[in-house]
Amino acid sequence: MGLLEGKTALITGAARGIGKGIALKFASEGANIAFTDLVIDDNGLETEKEIAAFGVKAKGYASNAAEFTTTEELVKKVVADFGRIDILVNNAGITKDALMLRMTEAQWDAVIAVNLKSAFNFIHAITPIMLKQKAGSIINMASVVGVHGNAGQCNYAASKAGLIALAKSIGQEVGSRGIRANAIAPGFIDTAMTQALPDDIRKAWIQNIPLRRAGQVEDIANVATFLASDLSSYVTGQVIQVDGGMNM
Repeated sequence: MGLLEGKTALITGAARGIGKGIALKFASEGANIAFTDLVIDDNGLETEKEIAAFGVKAKGYASNAAEFTTTEELVKKVVADFGRIDILVNNAGITKDALMLRMTEAQWDAVIAVNLKSAFNFIHAITPIMLKQKAGSIINMASVVGVHGNAGQCNYAASKAGLIALAKSIGQEVGSRGIRANAIAPGFIDTAMTQALPDDIRKAWIQNIPLRRAGQVEDIANVATFLASDLSSYVTGQVIQVDGGMNM
């Protein structure tokens, strides 16, 4: 029996990348998976098939996570389709990097809306469900830059710091009802986005990591599985940095 047998997880922005990796890992541990992306295209349908191959229920939903009303309706659909929601992973995110002096209001607003407001939207919609169940695990995907900042990413760093504070606050609000909220702060992870960086930049990043390698999506998925499962039943309000030691 898997660590998440019989549980239902809702993961945002999971048609690809880290979100997809988490979905596949959860499915391998027996969880039914509902996931969202801005559109469910061929890539999303393929992700749905890959998840279902583990013998669990899987369904992708097209959703703009930054829209409050849309999110409320989507969560109702997920409950109708799956019956319950035990795990929420707020993974949807974008970047629009620029130095403060060059950053536009639109760049700031877009990143805060997709990265931070979306988490508020989903937590707001799902909390009543978890309160009735008297159990649940909420996981916010933050970033090491949400802990120490990063020049040229003030919007992204602020949104990720917000996700950490949001998890800590929600953990205090609903802990007495058996609901846990935590954050994961990935470091330099080997994804399509980081693979597109010039080799010299990648090498410079890795030289600053004590473990001397980029992280893998599986490294994040493993920690997410721990936080989603009963193995972490006494863990809430924490931020776990998965960064190879780059931010000790």
